[in-house]
Amino acid sequence: MGLKRRIGGGIVGTVGFMLSPLSWWNDLFVNVPLALAFAWIISLLWPKAFAASFVVGYWLTNVLGLVLLHRGAKDLLTGKSSPYSRRELARDAVIALAYTALIVLLVKFKFLEPLPDYLPKH
Repeated sequence: MGLKRRIGGGIVGTVGFMLSPLSWWNDLFVNVPLALAFAWIISLLWPKAFAASFVVGYWLTNVLGLVLLHRGAKDLLTGKSSPYSRRELARDAVIALAYTALIVLLVKFKFLEPLPDYLPKH
């Protein structure tokens, strides 16, 4: 059973990595389409909530990615499975919030800007 658990953990960890903020390159192909589908579903019920639900859906894909990455790595490394506790979920949510806060601060203090702001002005 340990080998099956490790293989399963590897698969779950890979999916988690693909959804997590650690794999920034996949946003256009994975996270954004999932967030868009989420926003479309929400906007069927509440059209004005499209933009907000798009952001929430994107954030949720990143949190889910961190959760799956954590679970997969744990199963892969230990070969044992244990229930996912509320404490672990809270920790993963705090990590995702910290990541979000870091992005907001980088934008606010102009470390990250729209592309035209990096280019020389004519």
